[in-house]
Amino acid sequence: MIEQEQILDALRAVYDPEVPINIVDLGLIYGVEVTVDGDVTVRMTMTAPQCPMSGYLLQQAEQGVRTVAGVRNVQVDLVFDPPWEPSMIKEDALKSAGIVTDTPADPAGGDYSTEK
Repeated sequence: MIEQEQILDALRAVYDPEVPINIVDLGLIYGVEVTVDGDVTVRMTMTAPQCPMSGYLLQQAEQGVRTVAGVRNVQVDLVFDPPWEPSMIKEDALKSAGIVTDTPADPAGGDYSTEK
């Protein structure tokens, strides 16, 4: 039987073209259901309802799931409840994308760099 983690691994190969983070770590995947017959349903959202890349991302998600051995049918449902928000992004993904760092922010505006 196909495991949910296999589907999520396949979806991790799909990246939002506007952000260097995969759609799983970006928080766009709300759910994955797999039947014993190999039918897969993915519930996903977009960062905004008017996202111009929604058709592309839905297509890429479907194609990614189809790469998993044993998958028979794929349905990708686009949902907007709950609405996506930036807090849904995994912190590790933000760090690896260079969007956030482990360097603490100085509220006084000081410089933590070691080079002067």
